Amino acid sequence: MEASRQDCDVLVIGGGPAGSTVSTLLARQGRRVVMLEKDHHPRFHIGESLLPGNVDLFEKLGVREEVDRIGMPKFGIEFVPPDLDYRSYVDFSEGWNPRKDSAWQVRRSELDELLFRNAARQGAVTLEGARVRQVDFDDAGATVQATLEDGTRRTWRTRFVVDASGRDTVLANKLKSKQKNPDHNSTALFGHFRNARRLEGKREGNISICWFEHGWFWFIPLADGTTSVGAVCWAYYLKARDKPLKDYFFDTIAMCPELHDRLKDATLVDDMVHATGNFSYSSTHATGERYLMVGDAFTFIDPMFSSGVFLAMQSAFDGARLVETALDRPADLPAARKALEKRMRVGPRDYSWFIYRVTNPTIRDMFMHPNNLFKAKQGLMSLLAADIHHGPSYRRSLFMFKVLYYFISVINWRRTIGGWKRHRFNIRDMGPLRGESILKGE
Repeated sequence: MEASRQDCDVLVIGGGPAGSTVSTLLARQGRRVVMLEKDHHPRFHIGESLLPGNVDLFEKLGVREEVDRIGMPKFGIEFVPPDLDYRSYVDFSEGWNPRKDSAWQVRRSELDELLFRNAARQGAVTLEGARVRQVDFDDAGATVQATLEDGTRRTWRTRFVVDASGRDTVLANKLKSKQKNPDHNSTALFGHFRNARRLEGKREGNISICWFEHGWFWFIPLADGTTSVGAVCWAYYLKARDKPLKDYFFDTIAMCPELHDRLKDATLVDDMVHATGNFSYSSTHATGERYLMVGDAFTFIDPMFSSGVFLAMQSAFDGARLVETALDRPADLPAARKALEKRMRVGPRDYSWFIYRVTNPTIRDMFMHPNNLFKAKQGLMSLLAADIHHGPSYRRSLFMFKVLYYFISVINWRRTIGGWKRHRFNIRDMGPLRGESILKGE
């Protein structure tokens, strides 16, 4: 059964952090905004670690206090190597902006629902259980068709479409603009634990990054006492699984002695382990005359530096200004699109440079022994705090970090070549994983 067509100024596909943020901002402008979410909040989502750059964005949305109530304070990062007793601790306050000194670890189900409900309070029309099936553009706007859970079909006529559908990449698939990143190919196994041993004092809420033979682990303490633990590993490792997922996950944890010790008295919540493909990609473009892609709908990168929610929300803030231009000042749209296309690539580019090299011994050594020569550490910490638009000082210090990296790599050229060969071997295409989205423990 099909209901009559409805009109709006902006239709947003997806009710995650990006979709909820852009819907809030556009509704505040007095726009008629409709946001369609295929699931129902609260819904499970991985990616619990936030960055200091998120704090200002939450403040602007008017939800900082709400986030603070559900979050575990996070002041920095612990790096745990596979072959040393030494641990490295870095604080966000060591970046170029000492005010960006903290963030939170949160349950994404709680955060995402908080942002979604806030968009509704601000005036956006929000609809859950609505899966977008078709988007058709014409010279005046777009027609969007969605199916509700009861089978009812709904149609909207809109002046502008914002795709915030995450890894569903609705518009990138339609436009055939999605490109897999050939330089990164990984998978993730993860679960939540009770009674894990955490760091003490102020560092209790810090994220721990633990390297192991086949990739790296995250260790993320949450405010309710549970701890999110996940292994991001090369695709070949998960393809080699020869036992139930939970057993394989615990065998993987055993490869990291420090992590294994922290979990020796812990219990797995709901006896459940998940797995997901973590294939980095990007769209060839983010904008059109009547559409915009934000967050993971535009690009997805490895979650090692917890950049996902920040990049999603920042792109929504930047995107809201583009939509305003498109609707109110269409003559200025070409220049605005060009500027936004450039800006939306800054964060993914900066983070990806490190992600592609993070298992390289040179980068690992630099993380384990951070040195502020040429202000390189300040640049690194500004990146890790998501202060990526700080200005020339940040750019210079990040450039000097890379100069030092290449200098050390040349000096240790045998090790560098060996690391490069291992990386090329690790990212080889292993074909699709079984159930590329979510595999529940067997």
